[in-house]
Amino acid sequence: MIELVGVSRLYGDVTALKDVSLKVERGEILTVLGPNGSGKTTLLKVMGALEHPSQGEVYFDGVRVGADNAGEMRRRATMVFQGTVLLRGTVRDNVAYGLRLRGVPEDEVDRRVKEALELVGLEALAGRRARDLSGGEQQRLSLARALILGCELLLLDEPTANLDPESLAIIKDVIRRLKERGTTIVLATHNLEQAEELSERLLLLHRGEIVEAGKPDDLFFDQSSEMARFARSENVFTGEARLVNGVAHVDVGGGLEIKGTFIKEGLVTLRIRPEDIIVSRERMTSSARNNLLGRIVGIEDHDSVVRMKVDVGRVFTVQITRRSLVEMGLNVGQEVYLTFKASSVQLL
Repeated sequence: MIELVGVSRLYGDVTALKDVSLKVERGEILTVLGPNGSGKTTLLKVMGALEHPSQGEVYFDGVRVGADNAGEMRRRATMVFQGTVLLRGTVRDNVAYGLRLRGVPEDEVDRRVKEALELVGLEALAGRRARDLSGGEQQRLSLARALILGCELLLLDEPTANLDPESLAIIKDVIRRLKERGTTIVLATHNLEQAEELSERLLLLHRGEIVEAGKPDDLFFDQSSEMARFARSENVFTGEARLVNGVAHVDVGGGLEIKGTFIKEGLVTLRIRPEDIIVSRERMTSSARNNLLGRIVGIEDHDSVVRMKVDVGRVFTVQITRRSLVEMGLNVGQEVYLTFKASSVQLL
């Protein structure tokens, strides 16, 4: 259905994609994995003709996509971004907007809006102001706006990030139902469990290059594969490093800067082990150079040990004892501080 041949995408001196070649078959679900800054979102934008490659070619059903037909391609492909941008007005107005722009008769608009809202479980909220919805409901609304256009290729950027359990279950069910309808889906995510659950094929990106691709069972079963190594890694970030008084300051996006003791500038990939991060309700006074304020977005119980997801601009995985969880009274939605030493930041 869609094919990329030798595609590179440059932003000035930064290479977001480098010589990427891949083919996605009609009706396939492909998941793109990789650390922050690996090029996942850029890849989806190029596939959806939202950005043009600096080098290489993109084909849709065998037809080369260029400036002359990019508009047609964008009508056949829809991308749902992680950051939801809502229009003023009701939920119904937001979903109907795209159809009205295309001049679809109002009776058909009403029918298709009703179907789309039922699919994502928002039919009871059709008359509510869109901006009054919860974060999970807003993400479902964004998906409904994309689906109502009847796209052939659906591009999802972190579709399940930071969702409440109800919204997560609904979006996963929608993806499965779209698969049954023959919709081609490419999604980018950090969530390995959901990638394995939903996908027919996985692709691992690192610094804009395809490292590995294949079926989930094959890649995760082979413990020597790059995908298996990535699955065992957490808190992996890519960013631009600069040295300030002998300390590396790495901009990993999301307004987040991480400090490390390594001596290197330019594009770097780094890792912080979950067990090297201290969690506290109040800001700690210590010599540690990294002290980040974030919000708990997930808690996973592993008997005596608890693993938490904390969003500080990027999502960190941290590990604490169950006793510490209880003593601090931690729950999803609460703010906490993450503290770790610059020496604990590993360069990959």
